[in-house]
Amino acid sequence: MSIRATNQADVIPLRPLPTAAAPGLPREPLWRDLVGEVLRRERRAQGRTLKEVSGAARISMAYLSEVERGRKEASSEVLAAAAQALGLSLADVLALAGERLVSLTAVRSRARSSAAAGGHRPVRTADPARPAGPASPMGGVLLAA
Repeated sequence: MSIRATNQADVIPLRPLPTAAAPGLPREPLWRDLVGEVLRRERRAQGRTLKEVSGAARISMAYLSEVERGRKEASSEVLAAAAQALGLSLADVLALAGERLVSLTAVRSRARSSAAAGGHRPVRTADPARPAGPASPMGGVLLAA
């Protein structure tokens, strides 16, 4: 066996490959993409550069760029520093990313339902005897992940 052959490694993709069972569906969003999107959107909304925010957060500009693009899975310390540099708390960043995840999951769920129904959405008529929407036994709000 040659040295060249022994130096080759198997490549494992960091992003999940699309499944053949669900063609046409948007891919499952990754947390690092959502958090990076929130940081970039907030930085741009403030009209600030990567250099300004990375300097204030005391992290490298290259690393912050990688985090914003969803290429790096940042530690909680790095996320907290970037959030603070943007005038946000870590909770703010995570809440905004969570809201985006819920919105993308709803779109994905609707697309899956539509594909399963042959592209047609079922029509539901209102029944005056039943309240609209799902009811929980405790009378509270049902949340889906």
